[in-house]
Amino acid sequence: MQILFRNTVLPISFASHRRSIIIALITVSCVCYFMTVSPQGGYLSSKILSTERSIYKDSTGVLDVEQIDETLLDLAPSAESKPSHSFGNIIPHDPSTPHRANATLLMLARNSDLDGVISSVEQLEAKFNRKFNYPWVFLNDEPFSYEFKRRVKVLTNGDVSFGLIPHETWVQPPWIDEERAQSGRNMLTQDGVIYGDSVSYRNMCRFNSGFFFRHELLTPYKWYWRVEPDVRFYCDLEYDPFVFMEDHNKIYGFTISMPEWESTITSLWSVVKEFILDHPEYVSPNNSMGFISDDAGDSYNMCHFWSNFEIADMDFWRGEAYTKFFNYLENTGGFYYERWGDAPVHSIAAALFTRKDQLHFFKDIGYKHAEFAHCPQGRQWREGHCSCNPNDSFDFAENSCLRHFMRLDDDWMFG
Repeated sequence: MQILFRNTVLPISFASHRRSIIIALITVSCVCYFMTVSPQGGYLSSKILSTERSIYKDSTGVLDVEQIDETLLDLAPSAESKPSHSFGNIIPHDPSTPHRANATLLMLARNSDLDGVISSVEQLEAKFNRKFNYPWVFLNDEPFSYEFKRRVKVLTNGDVSFGLIPHETWVQPPWIDEERAQSGRNMLTQDGVIYGDSVSYRNMCRFNSGFFFRHELLTPYKWYWRVEPDVRFYCDLEYDPFVFMEDHNKIYGFTISMPEWESTITSLWSVVKEFILDHPEYVSPNNSMGFISDDAGDSYNMCHFWSNFEIADMDFWRGEAYTKFFNYLENTGGFYYERWGDAPVHSIAAALFTRKDQLHFFKDIGYKHAEFAHCPQGRQWREGHCSCNPNDSFDFAENSCLRHFMRLDDDWMFG
């Protein structure tokens, strides 16, 4: 009986083990196959999985949570030089998703701005980008810290890139007469002008005027939405403003317009007029001179689009007209001898070198920077579920330049 039992059970046990071995081999083969043919994300996942199995062990026995996070962070593709799939989550392609523009969300920030950065990103993700997953690009004149990257990358499902601004495009050029520049800073400081004595602010204005769109992380993109730390977004945005701009042949979009401090740009308009005389071919026949001048171009009325919010086409900044325009301004040293801002520089160029129908007022995007806010009105306020007070909007302030934009065309509301 015992012999019969052994003769009966052993073959069954052997067959069971053999089937288990065959199943295990097939499983391993499938895993190896998919690791081989999958894109970078698949390889990265297997690498992270392998790491997760071993990160709990080191010479002393265990790694802490921050070490684990940093180990996984190190395995992510580098974002300091690659604009696509460079840092953050890789979004699988969904054929049912609508067309997206070749666009990115852009922010200049310092490590010390982290709390304000988180606030702005969190709001824009909730109000808009959670539905569209556009990538983010963050630029800094110093390397971003590990803590900055760790805290920011978890806020979005889109790709995130962190870039370093090249030294030569940020600092005051060596040919600037520092004694003259210091004299100009002293004068503005005495007049109580904000950032009157700041060289770093001038560096930022010059970079935003002529160099950001040439940064290696931005060259793959056509469109950008500029975002600042510590701003507010009040309304849900159910459509894609990048696609809107693209479909309607727009070039520059804004929410707030106001006058510039005249003492910061005392010579700017005379330089602009010199450029126009030298290059009349760049001025659009259907331009927006009426927005920036009340006397057909004889003088500048100081109106500009507030550039801390702008949705625009970087190919316009990269084009021949703007490139020559910026170089002309740059050669005068006005960014440092005075305090030329990127807002009037961008606004003047957009007003003169584009058709007026290519400028767009995003009246449905509720936005606030510092104490200045734009709040949508009526149906757009209700449908956007806006949290701002529609009676508290800079649009109606005496020094708002929106009325100058509105008078360009009776159809501005439909542009």
